[in-house]
Amino acid sequence: MKMIFAFLLIFISTVCLAQTSSLGVFQKNTDIGHPKNAGSSQYDAATQTYTMRGSGYNIWFNRDEFQFLYKKLSGDFILTANFEFEGQSAIGHRKAGWMIRESALDDAAHVSATSHGDGLTVLQWRVLRGAHMRDPQDEIFFPKKSLQVIQLERSGKKITMRVANPGEPLQIIGSHEMPDMPDSILAGLFICSHDSNTVETVRIWNVRIDRPVPNDYSPDKQGWLGCRLETINVFDGKRKVIHESTGRFEAPNWMPDGKKLLFNENGSLYKIPVEGGVTEKLNTDTVIRNNNDHGISFDGKMLAVSSQRTGLPGGGSTVYVLPLEGGKPKLITESTPSYWHGWNPNGKEVAVVGQRNGSKIYNLYKVSVSNGQETALTNNTSGHVDGPEYSPDGKYIYYNANPTGTMQVWRMKPDGSGKEQLTFDEYNNWFPHISPDGKWMVMISFPPDIEPAGHPSYKRVMLRLMSVAAPAAPRVIAYLYGGQGTINVPSWSPDSKQIAFVSNSEKFTQ
Repeated sequence: MKMIFAFLLIFISTVCLAQTSSLGVFQKNTDIGHPKNAGSSQYDAATQTYTMRGSGYNIWFNRDEFQFLYKKLSGDFILTANFEFEGQSAIGHRKAGWMIRESALDDAAHVSATSHGDGLTVLQWRVLRGAHMRDPQDEIFFPKKSLQVIQLERSGKKITMRVANPGEPLQIIGSHEMPDMPDSILAGLFICSHDSNTVETVRIWNVRIDRPVPNDYSPDKQGWLGCRLETINVFDGKRKVIHESTGRFEAPNWMPDGKKLLFNENGSLYKIPVEGGVTEKLNTDTVIRNNNDHGISFDGKMLAVSSQRTGLPGGGSTVYVLPLEGGKPKLITESTPSYWHGWNPNGKEVAVVGQRNGSKIYNLYKVSVSNGQETALTNNTSGHVDGPEYSPDGKYIYYNANPTGTMQVWRMKPDGSGKEQLTFDEYNNWFPHISPDGKWMVMISFPPDIEPAGHPSYKRVMLRLMSVAAPAAPRVIAYLYGGQGTINVPSWSPDSKQIAFVSNSEKFTQ
């Protein structure tokens, strides 16, 4: 009898765990308002994609019918995801999106960021329980076939909806104050067919729930709230979270075999399988204060690291090289601070950014790996330069600089001549990284209100992709909360199809 009871406990625990994990980051799914046809929600852990099916007469008037996939949240948050309706439909007002709801009652107060099948994209709300829905502020139509990124943010009592078509920055659709909405609410994804006799389907991916911080928040002073290690296919924008922590880790490199990533955490370097799993510490001997500037030589044999030395100017960051499999590092920069950013394809030189001779201005240098001899590539007396990285063919060094005010991407010849600006927009663009095949450049773009010479963490940033051979306006491939440590160093996969990066957010507990 005891064995049967124990078996039942194990079985029940396993079923409960399976039910929880089958909903991804959410806690529960249910049909609100008892629609005629039952809905469903499934999560594919392999692709981190949600598929929702739902019926219901509408989400309107003073009661609703729809399928809801949600979790309890409190405080401020940012909800972001990609949405796509499945198949053709004659129902123009089938709808899906994000919803913040006071309860699971069918007449509950709520705010919904809604995309309709006919392209209508609006913020809608019911101010109080049982009240009629309010007309939206704007009626904005997107192409019917368009994939959409939808974001819903709560900041205090203010709810804001943003939307983007693929490749474009997020744009505000509308906002509304909900003074009577409780702090603890239900937040999640929804689908409604707008026809009681029909069940519609929507696919949802890149689902992220982020906890914003105040603009003056300093993680170095107030503590880090959490990080995610992610990979993304740069051509279809599909992202995967492979590792999470409540602490701080940064700056992934993709290992030459394509099977593992390398990142820094608490002064050490760690490897992790690209699908996630157990981390493995890399041996860097006595060099144990490594920061987020590290990278692998083009031949895959050597590793450059930047590590702090106490009692030296600028925090003492110094560049070392060592075998990629680990070992005793060799010091190659005596002057501090020095931060590694790129290997010459010939393996004989590295590109660094540093301050010299007591100046507070950063400049770019190439440094001999064999003897540490430095050659200045820039001679700035104002402004900021950073992120120097060689192209795979060795013909250019790409970097970011702000001589025009905003931080933009530039390139120059390996001797420092022929400087030319490549991006021209209102964003502050940092850390250009060139794909191994030399065709593409990825960068991190900070909003215009960020100090151009700074690249702080916990900010609304974008990862953007740009052709190297035929430069055109960069297209957005990811919207995230991140910044410092996100892509400070080269993070392309060897096949030039993916990059790895770090996003910042406090981890929401289930």
